[in-house]
Amino acid sequence: MEIPGTGNRTRVCLHGLGASSGPYFTGAAVHPALAGHRTLLLDLLGFGISDRPTGFGYTLEDHADAVAAALRAADAYRTDLIGHSMGGAVAIVLAARHPELVARLVLVDANLDPAPPVPQPGSSGIAAYTEEEFLAGGWRRVRDRVGPHWWSTMRLAGREALYRSAVHLARGTSPTMRETLLDLPIPRTCLHPAQDGPPAHADALRRAGVAVVPVPDCGHNIMLDTPDAFATETARALANGTTGTP
Repeated sequence: MEIPGTGNRTRVCLHGLGASSGPYFTGAAVHPALAGHRTLLLDLLGFGISDRPTGFGYTLEDHADAVAAALRAADAYRTDLIGHSMGGAVAIVLAARHPELVARLVLVDANLDPAPPVPQPGSSGIAAYTEEEFLAGGWRRVRDRVGPHWWSTMRLAGREALYRSAVHLARGTSPTMRETLLDLPIPRTCLHPAQDGPPAHADALRRAGVAVVPVPDCGHNIMLDTPDAFATETARALANGTTGTP
């Protein structure tokens, strides 16, 4: 989905695991604080309204390269990349592998580290199955655990795409997403729910020049829980390069 605007720099929104960029980011893209720029709401391969190829690997690197191809096709270079959850992990990998495509990063409660191997509704819970178990019926148990809100978009995902993306997100990258983020030479902002406290190793992020910004009155889905605060902090990050106190 493309939201037209008059701003010179394209903004690109990437959703999280089992999500879709339209439902999660349209409200933010048209918010007065963020409106007026060309904005691409991009569904990763396997999710939302994108194709669901069963032969695709769905590693974070695969997702990043597929997004890079889409951005080049859209003539979108030096973009402002806004990534939520798994989309933030993909955004970090994309910025490292295709630096000409990314000028600034805004990471929204993004995955920076491999997930601990404990049963949870998200990536680690899905990755606890084998692919055969998941496709044979494990997805139904995941559906029952995640609840109707998340399932409303998760049900649109290809099951191979959902499983493999979860496995690779839980496994992470080498170097880790966090280590890659620390080395990126571009403005970077991490938004996180204030109620969760600072993210792990926040001081190291700040020392590397990453702005770490708490957003009050929200959970993991910051852009949906508190759209005004999300739009304000994101606009500040994109206007100034960083927001908050590095």
